[in-house]
Amino acid sequence: MIMAPLTRSRSVQPDSVPGDLMRRYYEQRASDGGLIISEATNISLTSRGWLGAPGLYSDQQVLGWKSVTAAVHAKGGHMFAQLWHTGRSSHVAMTGGAEPVSASVDAAYWQHPSHLVSIPGGWVQPSPHRALSVVEIAAIVQDYRRAAQRAMDAGFDGVEVHAANGYFIDQFLQNGSNKRADEYGGSLQNRYRILSEVVQELVSVWGAGRVAVRLGPGGTFNGMSDSDPLALFSYIAEQLNTFDLAYLHLIEPRVAGGYTTRPEDGAVAAKQLRPIFKGSLVAAGGFEADTADAAITGRLLDAVAFGRHFVSNPDLVSRMREHLPLNDYDRDTFYTFDARGYTDYPAYKAMLSA
Repeated sequence: MIMAPLTRSRSVQPDSVPGDLMRRYYEQRASDGGLIISEATNISLTSRGWLGAPGLYSDQQVLGWKSVTAAVHAKGGHMFAQLWHTGRSSHVAMTGGAEPVSASVDAAYWQHPSHLVSIPGGWVQPSPHRALSVVEIAAIVQDYRRAAQRAMDAGFDGVEVHAANGYFIDQFLQNGSNKRADEYGGSLQNRYRILSEVVQELVSVWGAGRVAVRLGPGGTFNGMSDSDPLALFSYIAEQLNTFDLAYLHLIEPRVAGGYTTRPEDGAVAAKQLRPIFKGSLVAAGGFEADTADAAITGRLLDAVAFGRHFVSNPDLVSRMREHLPLNDYDRDTFYTFDARGYTDYPAYKAMLSA
C-alpha cells in the first residue's frame, strides 16, 4: 500500500512553503510506515497553476520540506517528491504574470467552462497559453533537474515525475494537445522525447531505482485525448524499461480527477501494460481493499496507491489489515486551506479511547 499524491492546497502562502500543518498531515499518515508520494509539487514559479500547492524551487521551500520528511522518517516511513509543471492548466495570477505554456496552442482549452484553476480570487478559467520553443523546452527540463536536487536536499527518498492528468508532460505525450511538427511532436518517439529527457536528468541526480513516473493511460481529465492511447502508452512503458525506475505509477482511466467515473472498467491500464513494463508496477484509481488485494495476489500489480481513503484515514494500512471500518471523506474540504478535513480525521484507536 502506497499513499498516492494528493493535492490539498495547504502550503503557506504567498511563497508556497510547507508549514507545520503539512508536516502534521504527512506525519499522521506515516504511522504505518511504507511509502508516501508527496502532493504534486511545482518545479518553478512559472510552473504553478494551483493555489496552495507547494514548491521545490526556493531555499525556504526546501527547509519546509525538510521538516516534513524528517517527521515521516521518524515514523519509519519513506517519501518521494512528485515533481509538477501544470503547463496550460494555469493562470497568470499563479505564474508571476508569465503566460502559461504548452506543447501547442489550443484556444478551445482555456475557453471551455469546465476547465478551471485555483487562484487567490477563486476558481477561474485558465489564461491563454502559448507554445514553447525548443530552447525553452530545454530550459524547463533543467528546471526539473534543479527541483530533483532540491528534493534530495530536502531529505526525500526519491522523486516521481507527474506525467498524467493533462498537465505539462501529458500535454506533450498525447496528440489531442500536441500538434507540433518538430522533434517534440508527431511520432510516438517525438512525443515521448520530453519525458525521456526529464527522466534522464532525474536519474543523473538520484541514480537508478530512485526515480518513478506517473502516467494516466486513456485519461480524459483536463481535456486530454489521443488518437491511439494503447499504442502511445505501450510505447512509453516499453521505453521506460531502459531507466531501471523505482516503479511505474498508473492512474486507471476509470478515474477523472477526484471522481470514479466508470467503476466497472477495473484495472484496465495495469492489464495492458503489465506484460510490457518489466519493473515494479503501481496503480491508483478507485481501488478498495478487496480489489487491491486481488490485484496484488494475482500479480497484476506490485503495489496499490490509495488516495481518497488516505485523506480520511491516517491509519489506513492498519484499518485495512485489521478489516476495520473506514472514515468517510468530505469532498468539500479536499481543496480548502485549513486543518478542517485535513488533520482532524481520527485514527481508529483514538476513536475507541475518546
